[in-house]
Amino acid sequence: QMKISFDAIGEKYVTFLAGSGAAKGQVCKVSANDTVSGCAAGEAFCGVVAEVRDGCAAVVMGGYAEVPFSDETAPSAGYATLAADGDGGVKSVTSGGRSCLIVHVDAAAKTLGLFL
Repeated sequence: QMKISFDAIGEKYVTFLAGSGAAKGQVCKVSANDTVSGCAAGEAFCGVVAEVRDGCAAVVMGGYAEVPFSDETAPSAGYATLAADGDGGVKSVTSGGRSCLIVHVDAAAKTLGLFL
């Protein structure tokens, strides 16, 4: 049986300075010139931090990424409007946030595979 994988499809990495709260696997926002930081609840995010090293953060700005979600009920696959949940993951919102294409939902692990 064929295994489905979205890893590395259309990924676009950008290197920023790592500000407060920038952590691997978490969503982030541009917080100052050339700098990303963690997001507060409800904020729009620019990408997902792939790595933090030597004061810099590699951020996935486009393509596929996996992120935790905090919704009580898992979002459905398809386009959704998501914002930061304040804990490094995302949550569904009706206004603000950004549109993402969810292609994989793991309700048990509370993670989403999505295209930014």
